[in-house]
Amino acid sequence: MNVLRRHFVAGTIAGITLFATGAVAATGTMAVYKDPQCGCCEQWADAMEAAGYKIEVRDEADMSVIKTRFAVPADMEGCHTAVIDGYVIEGHVPLEAVKKLLAEKPDVAGIAVPGMPSGSLGMGNDPQASYDVYTIAKAGGAKSTVYYQVRPAN
Repeated sequence: MNVLRRHFVAGTIAGITLFATGAVAATGTMAVYKDPQCGCCEQWADAMEAAGYKIEVRDEADMSVIKTRFAVPADMEGCHTAVIDGYVIEGHVPLEAVKKLLAEKPDVAGIAVPGMPSGSLGMGNDPQASYDVYTIAKAGGAKSTVYYQVRPAN
C-alpha cells in the first residue's frame, strides 16, 4: 500500500472514530485562565478536555488583568476565561454552546455566561438549570445578544 493511501485510510479510520465517540476535532488548543484556587474552573476545563478539546490551564492570581486583556465587558464576566480559535469563552459556558460557536464561526469576539449560575457546567451540571449564553460583541460591534439558552428538558 503506498504512503498516500495509508494516510488516507488512517485518516478515515480516525475520523470515523471521532465521529462515533462524539469527540471534538478542535482546531487549536483551548487556553483556560483561572484562579489557582478555583475548583469549579478546574471542573469546567476537565469537561472540555473530556469532550476532546486540547486544554492548557493557566493559573492567574489576578483575573482582572485577563478580563481586560481579552476585552470582556464587566457585565459579561464569569469565573474563568478561555480562548480558542480567536474566540473568548467567558465563564461556565456549556459544551453545546462551545461546539455551536466553533462550528458556526459567527462574527463576534466570543460568548459568555455571566456570573456563576447554579447547575451550569462546573457548577453542579444540573439538567434542571436555566440560564442564557450571550455573545461578546467585537469592539465597536453590535450589543451582546442571547446566543444559546439552557433550559430544563420537559
